[in-house]
Amino acid sequence: MAAAAVAADSKIDNLRDAVAKLGEISGEAEQIEWSKIQTPTDEVVVPYDTLAPPPEDLDAMKALLDKLVVLKLNGGLGTTMGCTGPKSVIEVRNGFTFLDLIVIQIESLNKKYGCSVPLLLMNSFNTHDDTQKIVEKYSNSNIEIHTFNQSQYPRIVTEDFLPLPSKGQTGKDGWYPPGHGDVFPSLNNSGKLDTLLSQGKEYVFVANSDNLGAIVDIKILNHLITNQNEYCMEVTPKTLADVKGGTLISYEGRVQLLEIAQVPDEHVNEFKSIEKFKIFNTNNLWVNLKAIKRLVDAEALKMEIIPNPKEVDGVKVLQLETAAGAAIRFFEKAIGINVPRSRFLPVKATSDLLLVQSDLYTLVDGYVIRNPARVKPSNPSIELGPEFKKVANFLARFKSIPSIVELDSLKVSGDVSFGSGVVLKGNVTIAAKAGVKLEIPDGAVLENKDINGPEDL
Repeated sequence: MAAAAVAADSKIDNLRDAVAKLGEISGEAEQIEWSKIQTPTDEVVVPYDTLAPPPEDLDAMKALLDKLVVLKLNGGLGTTMGCTGPKSVIEVRNGFTFLDLIVIQIESLNKKYGCSVPLLLMNSFNTHDDTQKIVEKYSNSNIEIHTFNQSQYPRIVTEDFLPLPSKGQTGKDGWYPPGHGDVFPSLNNSGKLDTLLSQGKEYVFVANSDNLGAIVDIKILNHLITNQNEYCMEVTPKTLADVKGGTLISYEGRVQLLEIAQVPDEHVNEFKSIEKFKIFNTNNLWVNLKAIKRLVDAEALKMEIIPNPKEVDGVKVLQLETAAGAAIRFFEKAIGINVPRSRFLPVKATSDLLLVQSDLYTLVDGYVIRNPARVKPSNPSIELGPEFKKVANFLARFKSIPSIVELDSLKVSGDVSFGSGVVLKGNVTIAAKAGVKLEIPDGAVLENKDINGPEDL
């Protein structure tokens, strides 16, 4: 018994040491030697426009698509937007949820080409039960849907590095899903990887379930199969809104993801500038399934650990996470593809929801397509106050979503609500004073307006 206690103590000491070193792992120890960073060439980050068109022959298209699997990262809850349950079941357009749109897209692909692209959903223990019930409604669709769970790790108490469940926190709050870098081992541990390989599948397209732009692109798939690239990260030009996003660099002869946490303090501003680092990671990833199997079996995916500090019932804890994009340096012939911005349309907040529910987009076969009437290449900048943060409150404040095709920026704060048929153009700021309820009337056209009260309308 004494020996077992000593062994347990020794494990706790090891855990303490490991956690103590995390600052170094994610920061100093893994810091890049700045002078060795090189801008990737067009061979490493391929411009989308240079990709060869896919074959026109229907049989050749079917053969290509039959090698593909679509995997959506479905572990997130919609808590930021005031929803309970999986984020993928938030309604985004015409009454359809993220998941509805994903299923419709793959269904129309399978129907058009006579192929069988399956959909995989990687859930967390937070979303698994709800997702299982939700996917039942797709049982009559022409699409094979698989679900599997990612790993579940105990949160670590910062004070003494003990697992939170050992302190009596035995419910869900004691545990966490360890980030999307866990997709590779979880795909293998679930048995799904072997099943897919036995079906002749070769590539998996991995994307966040809340990115409405992450649709199957046959040109990309064709390029990867032709050139035998084991891994491809879709990147897109940075705007000032994306300055913290990870970027691709060439480093010591390999392509590598550079995250802001790895950047020495004196170079952070340089990293954030859009002059030197012009692209960022969309988290749309294409990965060869055999390569995943080879690397997972060899335990070769040693990704950087990202310590994520949280608080549970007043207790400071650490979550140790990894990111799927960091795996790029372990794969052979890994590349980036510099894709159009339209492939990155995430809905992280109600301000994003306003964009995709407006006349800026239309819906065709489950695809959210930008309105050609919008002349400017970038989307309007939208800032909504806390009164709009939760989806239910957001929806209650709009009789209908305003027209924003000619909008440049919108800032709304305070107790504001919108009538139907409102048109917004140029730069519009609406700030209701404390205690004042401000209603934008039906049919109002606001162009380059600064509104603080009813008298400004």
